[in-house]
Amino acid sequence: MFDLLKDLWLFMRERKKFWLAPIFIVLLLLGALIVFGPGSAVAPFIYTLF
Repeated sequence: MFDLLKDLWLFMRERKKFWLAPIFIVLLLLGALIVFGPGSAVAPFIYTLF
């Protein structure tokens, strides 16, 4: 897992593609919300987003 993040960071730093960082952060947050959301009190709010 950490190798993937390290490679991703090195790619963005070398090619000056820092605009990709917010996209990956949002995708990670949405993924975490989908994984941990259905069994929690956040579930009704997730369904209103989609």
